Amino acid sequence: MEFNFAEVNEAIAAAIPDREALIWRDRRLTHGQLAERSRRLANVLVECGLGSRRERSELQPWESGQDHLAIYMYNCNEWVEGMLGAFKARVAPLNVNYRYVEEELIYLFRNSGARAVLYHAEFAPRVAALREKVPEIEVLIQVADDSGNALLPGAIDYDAALAAAASTLPDLPHSPDDLYMLYTGGTTGMPKGVLWRSADIFMAAMGGRKPDGTEAVSLEDVGATASGGGFMRMLVGPPMMHGAAQWGLFINMALGNTCVFANDNQKLEPHDFLSTIAREKISTLTLVGDAFARPLLDQMERQEYDLSTVWLVSSGGAPLSPRNKQAFIDRLPNVMILDAIGSSETGAQASNPSTKASGVSTGTFKPGAGACVIAADFGRVLDPATDIGEMGWFAQQGRVPLGYLGDPEKTAKTFPAIGGVRYSVPGDRARYTTDGSIEVLGRDSVTINSGGEKIFAEEVEGALKHHHDVFDVVVAGRPSEKWGQEVVAIVALREGATATEADLLAEAATHIARFKLPKVFIFRDVIQRSPSGKADYRWAKEQAGG
Repeated sequence: MEFNFAEVNEAIAAAIPDREALIWRDRRLTHGQLAERSRRLANVLVECGLGSRRERSELQPWESGQDHLAIYMYNCNEWVEGMLGAFKARVAPLNVNYRYVEEELIYLFRNSGARAVLYHAEFAPRVAALREKVPEIEVLIQVADDSGNALLPGAIDYDAALAAAASTLPDLPHSPDDLYMLYTGGTTGMPKGVLWRSADIFMAAMGGRKPDGTEAVSLEDVGATASGGGFMRMLVGPPMMHGAAQWGLFINMALGNTCVFANDNQKLEPHDFLSTIAREKISTLTLVGDAFARPLLDQMERQEYDLSTVWLVSSGGAPLSPRNKQAFIDRLPNVMILDAIGSSETGAQASNPSTKASGVSTGTFKPGAGACVIAADFGRVLDPATDIGEMGWFAQQGRVPLGYLGDPEKTAKTFPAIGGVRYSVPGDRARYTTDGSIEVLGRDSVTINSGGEKIFAEEVEGALKHHHDVFDVVVAGRPSEKWGQEVVAIVALREGATATEADLLAEAATHIARFKLPKVFIFRDVIQRSPSGKADYRWAKEQAGG
């Protein structure tokens, strides 16, 4: 049996209606209440004429037959209600980066073909401007916030609409083919809309695989898993516009757990984040690499918090350095650090657990179901036993996306068929190690070719982060008459730090070969990253003069 998210959410709510599902500030929703509110939103969307227009069998992999709802909000309960309400109306939800300026937003809305927008009132002026330039936007649903912005003319007030809507599930032929759409971050190129069948992403990254690795086989199985769980309380660190946040939240809801947002939903505020852990007795939290870890660790040095309930720290979307992993373990001796890797195009692929007993490492991962390495020429799948050390592409087989919305060429390139089997190959270089692990070296699109040698930006960043004075760093290449390209490190030092270029080079030289060392250092007060914590390599290239 295959699933769609409408059925899954209803099965969970039926099994554990009174267990807490979502908490943000003083607003607490049980699984039953969440299901009801999302049903009401689904009925609002249906009344607005939104839904599914063509079934999957009539479409190419890069095409959508559903209307699209753009979710343009900070983290809040309505973000989750928006996703679930869209699924229950057979509308495909999509994520909007709230830091985008008008030009970027216009691109995203035109590219996605969104007919409806669910947005915080703070963004009303931007939405009003968009409406004039993107007439395809027909339905506006405004969520009140602290901004004081009035309801836009013709827009629907979210709470009023839900209060007036029916609480029953719309009578629609919900399908496992219904779309889950996730826009990439656009940190190395223009954002792309990745199209997944709901049934595939549910298994690949959103709760369909149970803790023992098996897949759910029925809706009764889904309900039983949720009913037998509920032992964890997860704090969602990244913004919900980031896939890692969506995946972590849906996995935990499928396990019957409670998911919590920090009070400050516009940025990572370390004191608020750590206070939320203590107040809500959080057991597991999600981060995005060092951009989240370092500010939290620094705050933990300044002030004591009761973090005794935490036993799992999960990080994905950006590298988490060994130094910061060890710092967490030193402060929380019973914690496990789970460094996970995957992408919008693959789902969850592999992980690297670290504990006090095992020690810490980074860059190498134990492959999950379907994770593999494809040969550099795309001609075959490498053998982990005999192709050790051969450089190839980190790939995924099995449950993979349909393609990129509206882009047949990129769909064919990223999702090739090898030996009659379809793979997802987003662009990370990788190789097998002697113990069957996969060493992931980073995106080929940000690889620096210096003197004929390929240098991976993330590898150089990791080496520099070993120095205690480095708060954050991003690496890019720029043209060089001598080398073709040269490595440039853009570095933000910790407050009060005095490390020199020579100091940083000396530390990095103990971790990577000398030809990989930066030729140039540029110091900045802050490294620009996406709200999710991912490196912005377009910004880095601008700083480097590349």
